[in-house]
Amino acid sequence: MFRKHLFPFIIALVAVVLIAGQMPNAVVRAPQVVQAQSVPDCGTEPVTLNAYFETGFDIPFKLAEEFTNQYPNVTWDIKQDQFTNLINSTPRLLSGDNPPDLIRLPTMVSFAEQGLLKNLDEYAEAFGWNEWPVPQLNQNRVAEDGTRGSGSLYAMGLNYSLTGIFYNKELAAQIGMTEPPATLAEFEGLLAEAKEAGLLPIMQWGSAKSGMGLAFPLQALMASVGPVEPINDWVFQKPGATIDTPSNLIAAQHLEQWIQNGYFPPDINAIEYTDANARFGQGEGVFIFNGDWQNAGYDTDMPGNVGFFLMPPAEEGGSPAAMSAPLTFGIAANAKNADCAAFFFNWVASDDVARQINVAIGGSNPGGPSGLEIPEVPAGSVTNETLAAGVIVGEAGTSMDFIANATSAIFAQGWTPELQKMVGGRQDAAGLLEAVQAEYERQLAE
Repeated sequence: MFRKHLFPFIIALVAVVLIAGQMPNAVVRAPQVVQAQSVPDCGTEPVTLNAYFETGFDIPFKLAEEFTNQYPNVTWDIKQDQFTNLINSTPRLLSGDNPPDLIRLPTMVSFAEQGLLKNLDEYAEAFGWNEWPVPQLNQNRVAEDGTRGSGSLYAMGLNYSLTGIFYNKELAAQIGMTEPPATLAEFEGLLAEAKEAGLLPIMQWGSAKSGMGLAFPLQALMASVGPVEPINDWVFQKPGATIDTPSNLIAAQHLEQWIQNGYFPPDINAIEYTDANARFGQGEGVFIFNGDWQNAGYDTDMPGNVGFFLMPPAEEGGSPAAMSAPLTFGIAANAKNADCAAFFFNWVASDDVARQINVAIGGSNPGGPSGLEIPEVPAGSVTNETLAAGVIVGEAGTSMDFIANATSAIFAQGWTPELQKMVGGRQDAAGLLEAVQAEYERQLAE
C-alpha cells in the first residue's frame, strides 16, 4: 500500500560492505536490519486527485488549492454536489469504474459494511493518528457489528465543526438582548419579542435540495430538554436505540409550536442553504441555527455585527450541548491514489498553513495532534466565539453527531419530508418521531 523509503538503508549497507572489504582479517557480520518505515505520500510523479466535494462549502476547495501550491505535482479533478444529492449518489460513485480518491461522506456505516470505503487503519498507524485525542477519530470508526464509535477507521475529518445559534447583534439589541440567554425559556422569550417587534425571529432553510434545516433547531432542542447519550446511540446505530423518546417528543413539540407561532420564514420549504445565509447576512432574521463553517461568510456579510451562542439548556445551570462532528471525507476502497489522499488528510491536520486556512475559512478547530496550537483568529471575528464555545462543549462532554447522519438516507427520506410536512401542517410532533423511527428501522433492515 505504502511507498517504502529504503534508500538510506541501502546506502548504509553498501558502506558497511565496502569498508569491511578493505580489512583482510575482519569478520564480516551482517548488519542488524531494521524494518524501513512505511510513509505514504504523493510521490514526485504527476498525480490527479479525483474528488467529490459538497456544494456551498469553501474550505475543501481552499485546502486543495494550497495543497497544490505546496505539492505542484498534485492537481485536482473536483466535482461538487448538494449534500442530499451526495447521499443518493455516493454508493454509485464509490462502486463505479473511476472511484473517488476523496469524497465528502454524508454517512459511512453502510458503505464500510459493503466494502466500498478503504479501511484507514494502516494509515492511522503510519501517521500516528491513533495518538491524537480520541474524540477526533471515534465518530469515524465502525465496529464489526456495524455500530459507530469504535473499531476500524473508515474516514477522516478535514476539521471539527460546531453548531449553535448565530445572531444579528443590532436586531438582538432591538428586542432587549444584552447577553446570550441562559435557559430555553429565556430564548423562547426572545423569539416572542422578535415576532412582536415585527422581525423574523429565525432564518432557516428547508428545501429538499439542501436538506431540511429545521433538523438543526430540532436536535438543539432535543439536547436542551434531554440527555445527549440516547441521541448519539441512535446516530451510531446502537442496538435498540430509538429517536422516539419522551424528551425528544417534548423537543419536537417545542419546534412545532415555533412553526405555528410564525418564527420561521413562511417560504422555508423552498429556501436553499445558500439563500438562507444570504438573507440572514442582509439582515433578515434575528437568529439562525448553523455551524461554524459559515463563519467567514457571516464575518464578510456582517462585519462586527454577528454573534454566536450555544443552545441554552432547559434547566438553569445545566450544561449546553451541540452538534460537533468532523467534516467527514473518505477514500474509495479501489481509489487509484489512496496514498496521496491519506497524505492529504495528514497534511490538513498538521501543516501550519492548512490549519490557518481551516480556522480562517472554515471557522473550525483543525484538530490534529494535541500539542499543536489553534492558529490565531482576527479580533472581532465570530470564530473567536465558536472556538470558545467548543471548549465549553468539550469540557462538558455534551457533543453530538448530526441526526441526519444516522443512516445513508435518513436525512433525505426521513427528516426532510417529515419536517416539511410539519411546516405544512400535515405532521405533528409525535407523528414526526414515529415516522422517522420507522424509516430508520426500515433502512437498517435492508
